[in-house]
Amino acid sequence: MNTGDTAFMLIASALVMFMTPGLALFYGGLVRQKNVLSTVMHSIFCLGLISILWVLYGYSMAFGPDIGGFVGSLSWMGLKGVGLSPGPYSETIPDLLFCAFQLMFAIITPALISGAYAERMKFSGFILFTVLWATFVYFPVCHWVWGGGWLGELGALDFAGGTVIHINSACAALAAALVLGKRKGWGQEALHPHNLPMTILGAGILWLGWFGFNAGSALAADGIAALALFTTQIAAGCALISWVVAEWFFQGRPTTLGAASGAVAGLVAITPAAGFVGPLSSMVIGLAAGVLCYGAIFMKSRLGYDDALDVVAVHGVGGLWGALATGLFASTAWNPGGADGLFFGNPHQFLVQAIGAGAAIAYSLVLSFIILKIVDITVGVRVSPEEEVQGLDLTQHSEIGYNQ
Repeated sequence: MNTGDTAFMLIASALVMFMTPGLALFYGGLVRQKNVLSTVMHSIFCLGLISILWVLYGYSMAFGPDIGGFVGSLSWMGLKGVGLSPGPYSETIPDLLFCAFQLMFAIITPALISGAYAERMKFSGFILFTVLWATFVYFPVCHWVWGGGWLGELGALDFAGGTVIHINSACAALAAALVLGKRKGWGQEALHPHNLPMTILGAGILWLGWFGFNAGSALAADGIAALALFTTQIAAGCALISWVVAEWFFQGRPTTLGAASGAVAGLVAITPAAGFVGPLSSMVIGLAAGVLCYGAIFMKSRLGYDDALDVVAVHGVGGLWGALATGLFASTAWNPGGADGLFFGNPHQFLVQAIGAGAAIAYSLVLSFIILKIVDITVGVRVSPEEEVQGLDLTQHSEIGYNQ
């Protein structure tokens, strides 16, 4: 066991945990004032709920002994056998620390989905959906890629979660937007963010936490971690610029919301590629991500679904671009343990990336839709029209975000 790697991963785990409160602020500022606390609660509650599931059976399903390439067995329930010595996924850090690091990923993924159904989902419905979705969607897909499942065996590259986290959560977000329907007044009245400084602060916290997210996925304080940290910064900065330039050109004004959204789009896009590509490739990935995700915002109104906080446009389009871009730009010159992409003489890798992304899209979209329908039949997914008008802070939690 290496104490330097262990210290590094302790910090990385804490940084990834800090991303969830950052997401709470990012999302909280984007909704109307009457729904700020209910939106924040979606992220904060996941810190407790997913932690319980992870210890009881989630880690075992995601990383336990493989069953048919689809899911891990339940032989590690209650973290049986997961101790303080290095384990099967970590040669130089405690097995329990690897488990903790992966827990932070499992927490933020369902929290990302909440941006799609913000301002209209019942809290009881949110809880049941989150439990079922984590159990039947996140844990299996995580196993497919990182836990010895079929996508990992196929050779799919996903350094820190482009497919497992961003594509996966965005497909669930799309299903949620379709099942819950549009917010009252959507398309007829302005539904503006109530606190953009809060959103900018949340974006900054996410950006900071993403260094733990991506660099920590090297599982060691080594050169690959340094590469992942650097490409993360470059892609985020380039996407910030390209988004702002695009909205300046098409809308006539650059905005702080555009800068924050562009940065997050770049962070999403570089996530699967961070430890597999070089700095110049990360610039291309980031520049393209800002433009692609900005353009995807406009598809929402044309297609007629109400993804309240643009989870599909940013995490779905950004995650898909990142997964495919990994198949284009991956280079063993930067990471000998990875693979070369299409632009470095290996077109097969691009095909594998496309298969992985397509499988995650199909599985998550279908299962999420089924789970939402089950939740709707049992406890219900949407608040009443009267509760929606009054605001979810009062009707779901009996509190308000601001005293006036």
